Amino acid sequence: MPTAIELAKQFQASLVGEGSLSFDSLAPIELAQSNQIAFLSNPLYRQDAIESAAGALILSQADYEFLKDQAHSKNPNRIYFISNNPYATFAKVAQLFAKTSAPNYPAGVHASAVIDPSAQVPASCHIGPFVHIGPRVKLGERVCVLGNTSIAENSSIGSDTLLYPQVSVYHNVHLGERCIVHSGAVIGADGFGFAPNFSASGGEWVKIPQIGGVRIGDDVEIGASTTIDRGAMSNTEIGAGTKIDNQVQIAHNVIVGKACVIAGCAAISGSTKIGNFCIIGGAANFAGHLTIADRTTVSGNTSIIRSINEPGQHFTGVYPSMLHSAWEKNAAILRGLDKIRQRLRFLDQKKSEK
Repeated sequence: MPTAIELAKQFQASLVGEGSLSFDSLAPIELAQSNQIAFLSNPLYRQDAIESAAGALILSQADYEFLKDQAHSKNPNRIYFISNNPYATFAKVAQLFAKTSAPNYPAGVHASAVIDPSAQVPASCHIGPFVHIGPRVKLGERVCVLGNTSIAENSSIGSDTLLYPQVSVYHNVHLGERCIVHSGAVIGADGFGFAPNFSASGGEWVKIPQIGGVRIGDDVEIGASTTIDRGAMSNTEIGAGTKIDNQVQIAHNVIVGKACVIAGCAAISGSTKIGNFCIIGGAANFAGHLTIADRTTVSGNTSIIRSINEPGQHFTGVYPSMLHSAWEKNAAILRGLDKIRQRLRFLDQKKSEK
């Protein structure tokens, strides 16, 4: 395992303590032992950090200054990694440790896999049992396709991308490099497009062919059972670095910018454009044909029914949505409504007595 000084150099952290020490894992601050690294990113847990038996702690300069004297008296041998962003540094260190316990997917093709002769599958790829790879599919180097996954014709998967079991990739879908797609995800299913054709005597919903594709950038993660529909005539697009949670619905022709995060059960209706660096809470939902500005934050369970044009705003509310600051004020009023009602009744009674 790397030493403390090696970790500090690799992750641009300042080191306080013995640089030759090494650690074998990470752990929560309240459970960590002398051979483990913990992290502190919320000042509410400063007391837990003081009491912790962790052999090393990732934290900010301000937190270190606050607890260094008390913590040293309780744990004099602990070392500290001081970072401008302790949470992100913890995540990077965790990635390093995770590599030692991650499953190994050796290069090769399982005997039960079915691969069309026209598909391009480099020798460095891992193709698991009962995988189906269709005509003219192109895989990059070191792609891992685990059991029961299907990749349909004319799709491409970038190098170092991992598809977990039972992922369905439809035709004309293009995933970038280093993507992770979790089990049960469906990429490229038909968008929900039907034209009404009704009269007084009856009618039907006429299916609109969904002939676009899906294009997904590099370093995108897609959660389990998430669905990303193909476009009707142009592509549905997901920008590089975006992270999508489980059971999210992204409809046809949606465009999601780069480095967004979308939490579980969110739903984005067709042709809506989400800007870059947006944060979307769980079960939030968007009407169709909207434009959402860069760096917008949408709280969980919020319904967005109109475009957001000013960057960097935070919206909250089931219906209607509003600026988060306005929602907090209204929520405070709601909590006091009963007292307001009682006060009004008292004033009405006094007025009637006069």
